[in-house]
Amino acid sequence: MKNYTPILLLLVFLMFAFTSCSKDDDGIYFEEKEAPELTNAASYTGLEASIIDLLNEHRVSLGLNPLSPLDIISMESSSHTDYMIENDEISHNNFSERAAYLIENANAITVGENVAYGYSTAKGVVTGWLNSEAHRLTIENPTYTNVGISIKTNDNNRNYFTNMFIKIK
Repeated sequence: MKNYTPILLLLVFLMFAFTSCSKDDDGIYFEEKEAPELTNAASYTGLEASIIDLLNEHRVSLGLNPLSPLDIISMESSSHTDYMIENDEISHNNFSERAAYLIENANAITVGENVAYGYSTAKGVVTGWLNSEAHRLTIENPTYTNVGISIKTNDNNRNYFTNMFIKIK
């Protein structure tokens, strides 16, 4: 009978030699960021809820569908409101990035945005938007299905508003 021990040891050695870590493994691993769940259970302040109510009352008076709030839209709105407060100016800066995020994570096919600052009442800011043709057209866009809003106050007690609209696929 033949002695297979040297051959067996050679096979075990070769097995360990060729099953080491891959050269392609750089040891860097990324945790996937999970998109927020699409819900309409956001907790809105009284002022935010009043604005959504006034926007929907206006839309319904024109025969348009009311808008349903979504957390993910309000989260994007909140991020932009923080940005405006940090920069002490109202703007639509980085809108394309917010829109791309909502297209990717909320299945949006159309995205719009209104911003404002300084108003202290829901009626005041909504009236201001409706008196501006561009803002009014955003509010009255018949394709929009969902809305999100964020209102925050800066250190000088001035309110900043970001109101975003989307149409879901």
